[in-house]
Amino acid sequence: MTWLLVLVALLLLGVLPFAAHGGTVHYYDFIVKETNVTRLCMTKSVLTVNDSFPGPAIRVRRGDTVYVNLHNQGDYGLTLHWHGVRQPRNPWSDGPEFITQCAIQPSTNFTYEINFTEEEGTVWWHAHSDWTREMVHGAIVVLPAEGTTYPFPEPDGEEVIILGAWYVGKLNLLVEEDLAKGVNMPNSNGYLINGYPGDLIVECTMRQTYRWVVEYGKTYLIRLVTAVLDAEVFFAIAGHNLTIVGMDGAYIKPIVTPYIYASAGRTMDILFTADQTPGLYYMASREYQSEDASVTGFDHSNATAIVEYKGKYSSSETPLFPEDLPVYRDFKASEIFVAQIRSLASQEYPIDVPLDITTRMFIVVSMNVIYCYDSCQSGHKIVSTLTNISWLDPPVDILKAYYWNISGIYGDFPDDPPTWYNFTGDYFEPSIIYTRKGTNVKVLNFNETVELIFQGTNLLNGSMTHPMHLHGQSFYVMGSGFGNFNNETDPLNFNLVDPPKLNTYPVPKKGWVAIRFRADNPGVWFFHCHLAHHQSWGMDGVFIVLNGDTEETSMRPPPPGMPSCPSWTIPFEFVDSDMKHIS
Repeated sequence: MTWLLVLVALLLLGVLPFAAHGGTVHYYDFIVKETNVTRLCMTKSVLTVNDSFPGPAIRVRRGDTVYVNLHNQGDYGLTLHWHGVRQPRNPWSDGPEFITQCAIQPSTNFTYEINFTEEEGTVWWHAHSDWTREMVHGAIVVLPAEGTTYPFPEPDGEEVIILGAWYVGKLNLLVEEDLAKGVNMPNSNGYLINGYPGDLIVECTMRQTYRWVVEYGKTYLIRLVTAVLDAEVFFAIAGHNLTIVGMDGAYIKPIVTPYIYASAGRTMDILFTADQTPGLYYMASREYQSEDASVTGFDHSNATAIVEYKGKYSSSETPLFPEDLPVYRDFKASEIFVAQIRSLASQEYPIDVPLDITTRMFIVVSMNVIYCYDSCQSGHKIVSTLTNISWLDPPVDILKAYYWNISGIYGDFPDDPPTWYNFTGDYFEPSIIYTRKGTNVKVLNFNETVELIFQGTNLLNGSMTHPMHLHGQSFYVMGSGFGNFNNETDPLNFNLVDPPKLNTYPVPKKGWVAIRFRADNPGVWFFHCHLAHHQSWGMDGVFIVLNGDTEETSMRPPPPGMPSCPSWTIPFEFVDSDMKHIS
């Protein structure tokens, strides 16, 4: 379908409201197909977008609208998600499979509409089906709206840095086999910076290293995307401090730091000044490992890229390595970093923290076990859960079931756990360890104010950080701590002055985090751990935000050409004439 036909269809359906409100409309074609890529001395065929890895960057200004026509020329279905983009009233283009759409099947296409209304800074896009985002991802640069500028001096230049990971073998097939057997998921075989592993990979003599040329005395804006699929990482540049000025598409109070702790899915805007002796410097990243000390089989590689000062100078053949890059299990380094994050909370960038809370939820984030009787090896499987429920993908996506009022697809998600216990203790009753699978959804009225406590556990000795991500709206991080949340004392220390407004935040190992948000974006919105194996194991949930009283506070109608669900067909006799509701 040509762009002209797409636009005519959208205009006829009245689903182009944002283009008329100022801002520029952009159009992209994303061609997804199998491409041979070689890393770590190994070539494999993977899905890429427009033959590039990482995928193409999208550049817009705040207030712009983007249409991305995805043409799937690959071998299996996929979806795309616009991570950190609010998508007001438009969950149809949010992207998570089984939540807001079914997969775009091979030899078909679908056009996403992305509206940049509040975001400013760096966000990103990635596949949101299976583990396809291993290779299918890219940056989104959201510049200030026309006529406005940054809340810091204009940088001399900018650089997109994407942290990724490489897996040997066909990853989706490996994951499918491991899920069936009930065993642990694959670990990555090497970390990447802008698609390359760097100089320090000992398993392979091939050197594939990204180089960034800078000029002495100039300040650059690094747009960092943590696209690592299944881990959190540390990042540093040898000999240089970094000044973080933005996170998750919003500005923050500047943080000057020699290193960065990046949760899976996190984006950051970082000022980097080339103020050291001209030469060669490594930027490097390595895994932050928060699991039990007995877990040793993780990816120990150090990804590197080279920062190269422009000009003539004498330098050693080997770039300097960052001495401040924390080691794998440096819990204190991650704790210190997270504690510094604060909103700007200025007159130009105010905050609006909900104070009168109408809905309180206590969600237990945990590892559990379920019985199985078919392909698993030991009679039970490890799963991950939210409030003792391990997510079960429905036969039709939640958004269609909600919009067309299809019964029997999902049940209610509870506000509290079924059992209260010492979540971070060392002994647990079998009734707590074993759990069930389910498709459970929390329904919120429009404009409800929500306080949500994520409580980590030590079940199965599996305590670790969980980077929880919310679609459709950002949230304020009111506070976090270690141990069990105390409803009487811990709220006394909530930050009501300048809490960070984010879309992804780590629940600390054996700890808790409290967030608040206003449910003012009608639609169906996913929330989940952004570690891929936890999401696959079921650490997922859904909010349905009901419509308000006006058209402007109600969910928009579906766009043309929504992908069909192969395992589900809406019987014709149940559908009314305008295709909006099941009778």
